[in-house]
Amino acid sequence: MTVRLRERVAIAAPPERVFAAAVDWELHGRWVLFTKVTAEPGGHRVGERLVAATRLAGIGFSDPMEVTRWEPPRTIEVRHFGPVVNGRGIFVVDPAPGGSWLTWTEELALPLGVLGRIGFVLVGPLFRLMLRVSLRRLARLVEQGREQGRDRPARRSDEPLGG
Repeated sequence: MTVRLRERVAIAAPPERVFAAAVDWELHGRWVLFTKVTAEPGGHRVGERLVAATRLAGIGFSDPMEVTRWEPPRTIEVRHFGPVVNGRGIFVVDPAPGGSWLTWTEELALPLGVLGRIGFVLVGPLFRLMLRVSLRRLARLVEQGREQGRDRPARRSDEPLGG
């Protein structure tokens, strides 16, 4: 059985900046709850390999992934192929008045048959909440100009360069 989770957030920033922040794997540790992502060297591309390490209360798992679609500044898709998480994850950035929409979709194959389905009834709402909270954290980082290690808010387009 496959489940589909989708969450969306409005971000007051242009699509290019939102996309760049969403695919900055090192930045994920600052906005995706309980998760740190590492990527193989070589940069962004179809075929890039990633591992998301998720840990909560001393319990964790690794989620290996491979980028299967790379279309900046709009879409990135990954294939999850680990023993715990299988399926695909998709980020889509759409332009919006005053900024962008970022949609995060996970289409996951549940393991363990009936037990997996029962387990997801319990865990699914928490996972959906984790996606929602994580997206809001990313929106705050980008809107404050704190993505990619910035330590002060981004300059507004109407603000003088010295300001």
